[in-house]
Amino acid sequence: MAFKIACFGVHDYEVPFFNKLNKYNYDLKLIPALLTHDNVGEIEGCNAVLLRGNCVADAQNLAKMHEYGITYVFTRTIGYDHIDLKAAAGYDMKVARVPGYSAYSVAELALTLGMMLFRHTAYATANTAQGDYRVTPTYFSKEAHSSTIGIIGTGHIGVTEAQLWKGMGATVLGYDVYQSDAAKAVVDFVSLDELVAKSDIISLHVPYFPGQNDKMINAELISKMQPHAVLVNTARGELVDYDAVLAALKDDRLDGFASDVLLAEGQIFGKKLAGNDALPLPVLRDLASLYPKVLFTPHMGSLTEPALEGMISVSYENFNTALTTGHVPNAVTAK
Repeated sequence: MAFKIACFGVHDYEVPFFNKLNKYNYDLKLIPALLTHDNVGEIEGCNAVLLRGNCVADAQNLAKMHEYGITYVFTRTIGYDHIDLKAAAGYDMKVARVPGYSAYSVAELALTLGMMLFRHTAYATANTAQGDYRVTPTYFSKEAHSSTIGIIGTGHIGVTEAQLWKGMGATVLGYDVYQSDAAKAVVDFVSLDELVAKSDIISLHVPYFPGQNDKMINAELISKMQPHAVLVNTARGELVDYDAVLAALKDDRLDGFASDVLLAEGQIFGKKLAGNDALPLPVLRDLASLYPKVLFTPHMGSLTEPALEGMISVSYENFNTALTTGHVPNAVTAK
């Protein structure tokens, strides 16, 4: 009997890729919805689950998975903070992730959002959509090739974005606890304080570790940024103090903010809200009201064909290696 995997959060356009790449002939149960407490019963009769970001893999759902005999709880994402690793370990479940896919997918989005704010194109197109074709002082800007870009977190995605900016002629600064040789070839490493003080565009690519780096972009750090600086977050919402960002934007101490990730994502992404007034947190509603100075995108950084193929293929290989050798590649465990 074929190994059956419950795959959550599978969009219609992703179905052909799941099927085309299924060279190990897994029995796939492709579920459009993200995993919640209400639909965890979908896993009954399956041997494993494959999650994506914002799936609820907390202690309650993991207990249900254990009841159904699930041993493998894999995610097709780089991040894995949606999985309660301690609870999984208590049930001797194996957890694995996809450590990387097309870095260009997120890097290109981060660059795009940064340029939209830097060159005020979102502001201009919002006006022209209303028939206002006047050129205002707000449109005046510097040029990217003669500007400084700060990359916080110089892993694969951060380095890729740095290379894109470097190709445009920009000076690129980097900050990371671990300074790889690949990153050293592209960025000039400086302290975090120096990076934010010198950069025109600051892009965040740091993994989120709950309880360790929450709100690493805080009021104190923002106060050291240049008044015209633009901040872009395509990493995790918890890394940024959104109240501090809101205060800085209102006081003109920050020129723009773009975020592909938010707080309370499970209540937002994948849903058609009545409007931004329906956002679950006051700070998000206040930030959204500042459009086009603030740009939100619906966690779409990895929504490219190469990225999708990468995350599915690596997930399938994770399962195959685990099943044929007993070794779980790309495993993550509780610290």
